[in-house]
Amino acid sequence: MAVVGSYFPGRGTLIEQTFLKGQAHGEAAGLAEGVLRILEHRGIAVRPEAHRRISECAYRDTLRHWLDRAFAVSRADELLDELFLEEEPGR
Repeated sequence: MAVVGSYFPGRGTLIEQTFLKGQAHGEAAGLAEGVLRILEHRGIAVRPEAHRRISECAYRDTLRHWLDRAFAVSRADELLDELFLEEEPGR
């Protein structure tokens, strides 16, 4: 017997929540790949630790910022360093 799921936008069903979570994860993964590809095509080396942090980042706003900055930085670590500078109190 086949189970038919219905889709009711905005109702917070398990199917809807799972779909949205997967969609967000996929978008984050695509943005991270974009950041890494830009750095690679610009000839900028990415240390394994920086590669891991970029790849595992789930915050789309951070990834979009890194994507924009990837065109201007001279080292991959500048992306990550900049994040810490913004988080320091009193700056």
